[in-house]
Amino acid sequence: MNSHFGQYGKSFQEKIFQAFITDQNWAAQMIEVMTPSYFEQKYLGFLTERYFSYHEKYKSFPTLPLLITIIRDDLREGNDVILRDQIIEFLHRIKMNPDMGDLDYVKEKSLDFCKKQSLKDALEKAVELIASDKYESVVDLMKNAISRGMPSTLGHIFFEDYEGRFTEISRFPCPTGIPELDKRGILSGGLGRGELGVITAPTGVGKSHFLVNLGAEALSRGKNVIHYTFELSERAVGIRYDSNLCEIPSNDIIDRKEEVLAAYEKAELGRLIIKEYPTGSASVMTIRNHIEKLLLKSFVPSLIIIDYADIMRSSRRYDSLRHELKLIYEELRNLAMDMNVPIWTASQSNRDAANASVVGLENMSEAYGKAMVADVVLSLSRKPMEKSSGFGRLFVAKNRAGRDGILYPVMLDTSMSKIRVVENGEEMSLADVLKTDAESMKSLLKKKWKEVNGDDG
Repeated sequence: MNSHFGQYGKSFQEKIFQAFITDQNWAAQMIEVMTPSYFEQKYLGFLTERYFSYHEKYKSFPTLPLLITIIRDDLREGNDVILRDQIIEFLHRIKMNPDMGDLDYVKEKSLDFCKKQSLKDALEKAVELIASDKYESVVDLMKNAISRGMPSTLGHIFFEDYEGRFTEISRFPCPTGIPELDKRGILSGGLGRGELGVITAPTGVGKSHFLVNLGAEALSRGKNVIHYTFELSERAVGIRYDSNLCEIPSNDIIDRKEEVLAAYEKAELGRLIIKEYPTGSASVMTIRNHIEKLLLKSFVPSLIIIDYADIMRSSRRYDSLRHELKLIYEELRNLAMDMNVPIWTASQSNRDAANASVVGLENMSEAYGKAMVADVVLSLSRKPMEKSSGFGRLFVAKNRAGRDGILYPVMLDTSMSKIRVVENGEEMSLADVLKTDAESMKSLLKKKWKEVNGDDG
């Protein structure tokens, strides 16, 4: 068997390094079984050696911009002009024109090659040990060789890793911008990295406006946001962000272009990517591939918004729609964990929720399993008579980070995609809401009874 990747060709070897950049968990696996000398191209071996050396020293991998800085400093002192030019050309190419095709195949084949090479080396050492009558050492040698290249973490070793339980308590949350939600004991700062949040509501109530409000809040805090839209156009979503960030009604945005541009010149905002896919065409793998391309262009998201998961394409076909929807939500949460970033999406509620005072988990359309997967589920309800006034109810239906079962009266301004808790509005429990609604219904019935019987008293 060849002891390098030459049999796979230059393009294959370049994609191995691209995979290191985009999938650091996989890169951590490869450290155990791979050496830079496996690359036939010298520049790839040089880059890999620097990439792995950084991890060995700092216990994390460098970002592509940092790696470029490290390489630039190393090459400044060298005299190998050809190597320098090859590295510069390659890094520029993967940054500007990333070709992410076939990466899953490349990762599988290259990891398999390295594991076999590691086993081959162990067998050669085993022959030497047997010749020296060191039979006991052979078993340990082979066990170690077989285990190499497995996922890098063994898990949380309780009595050895106790410091981690006290020092790594921060979730690094992304705030919602609604203080009553972000406060300690509720979301404790917002949605955390690796978590999936869902806003559920009947059609036309304001799910998309709520998601834009979340994205705009993150931007205003200097965070990078990717907003995927499967119903609205990129332009329409962009106008909603303009409206929210500049506090100009969406219908006036086009006529007030100069004000918008002036507002952005003064503001210190994060970066926003809005990506549109036709309804039902994008799967979670589609989203993952797009994010990996952005990572190669040095765009690292702090928040991902998906509007909305219910109309995505499942990666697997089932006879029942609810099974496909549950799979989509499971894959989204896996994506959040893999990318170490919070993801907000929306879910359509069923018809029973249209006139409900509060939309609960049981009202999530088609698949209650969606609620089981999510870390946070909020619901937004607005009865038909409330839409013109802008009032509604925001309910914390599920919350792994803190309290749930709490309801807030809110004001939703759809002209600027803004939502806020009503001033002096007190948080209420579900029982409080039902009691209030019952008392209101009694008052209405008494009034109608008096009208029917001509009682003006």
